[in-house]
Amino acid sequence: MPQATYHFPKGFLWGTATSSHQMEGNNTNNNWHKWEEEGHTAHKSGLAADWWGGRWREDFDRAAETGQNAHRLSVEWSRIQPTPDIWDEDAIEKYRSMLRGLKERGITPMVTLHHFTDPLWLGEMDAWETEKVIPLFEKYVRKTVDALKEYCTLWCTVNEPNVYALQGYVIGDFPARHKGLKMAMTVLANTLHGHAAAYRAIHEIQPEARVGYAHHHRPTAAKRSWFPLDVLMSKIRFNAVNLGFPSGISTGVMKTPIGGFSVPDAKGTQDYLGINYYSTDTISFNLSKPGQLFTHHEYPKDADVSDHGFAANIPAGLFATIKWAVRRYPNLPIIITENGIEDSTDRMRPRYLAQHLHQIWRAVNFNWPVKGYFHWSLVDNFEWERGWNQRFGLWGLDIDTQKRIRRPSVDFYAEICKENGLSSEMVQKYCPEVFEKIFPS
Repeated sequence: MPQATYHFPKGFLWGTATSSHQMEGNNTNNNWHKWEEEGHTAHKSGLAADWWGGRWREDFDRAAETGQNAHRLSVEWSRIQPTPDIWDEDAIEKYRSMLRGLKERGITPMVTLHHFTDPLWLGEMDAWETEKVIPLFEKYVRKTVDALKEYCTLWCTVNEPNVYALQGYVIGDFPARHKGLKMAMTVLANTLHGHAAAYRAIHEIQPEARVGYAHHHRPTAAKRSWFPLDVLMSKIRFNAVNLGFPSGISTGVMKTPIGGFSVPDAKGTQDYLGINYYSTDTISFNLSKPGQLFTHHEYPKDADVSDHGFAANIPAGLFATIKWAVRRYPNLPIIITENGIEDSTDRMRPRYLAQHLHQIWRAVNFNWPVKGYFHWSLVDNFEWERGWNQRFGLWGLDIDTQKRIRRPSVDFYAEICKENGLSSEMVQKYCPEVFEKIFPS
């Protein structure tokens, strides 16, 4: 049996990712709370993981004790600016305490400034549907970064803007006022302008800052490679989902399914590219699905699929995603800002984790500049319209008692973080079923 260790570069960031609404609890002044109250979600977030009540301390202890040296979290706009004319200094101080807590534990913070949620007052102004949001977002960013700059230099302006636009304004699972593909692309363009304004504001306040965003990347593959319509639909869907923000930042023109949007202010506004990768879609042409751009997406019949069919374990897609990023942005640092799997039993997570980290190691050995990995997530959290049906945490959560449940993946990821690598011994111990795929004899 082969014995080896795949080591990662010195200084590699090993962490987990979370977001405010999914973790804090009692977050009642934003559009997602309203969406929950209107009955659009499987469950309500309630206390979530009770971070606003102080449970972040024990969870940060767990992260530090298990070798993590970084953590990605978000701050809640509606807490910091509860009304257009009020800044909540107590809320800001709570976030300062959280970041100070990370630094005291030797953990590098990455702060996301917008992770799907908007203040209620912003929603009443149509949120990101008009350009009025751009100076409002910049004002919030300036206030927040100035308050937190003592503890953070790594900033993520917005999380998954493509998901925010498509899930809300096209699919309808996220809160949105005026739906339709044209509105979705307008929202995406305004978000890109907001990102650009935030990028410049952050560098003005903190010149040494590293600023980027978290891009949800979803590779596609034609179901029937011999059928031209499947190939065409796969390409159309790939472009529609993946190219908005990247094209705007590359060229100053955001490419969308309904044409280009001029965003000259966005060109070059990233110091790193954050990548959120979960799975790869198999695409076929389907005339009955105009709302899905006449495409049907599925996973291969023999795929290793998660609890509720949310994702398939397709690690090669992560390698392909990194390759795509390197070709588009040569030499730009890449951070895997999210990667994980829903798995309440923790039977799939170890092999998913091992196989995806192996693909990152392969990328690093092509000298591709991958600088860190944030697993989604540290603790089970509220998964948006899916509520508590999906369990992504290394640590489980009993939502009735707030008890944390140690899953085997906690120890697996701890060994990886502490070794700064993935060893054959670890794989044999935690997921022997994929040993030959990672360490072929």
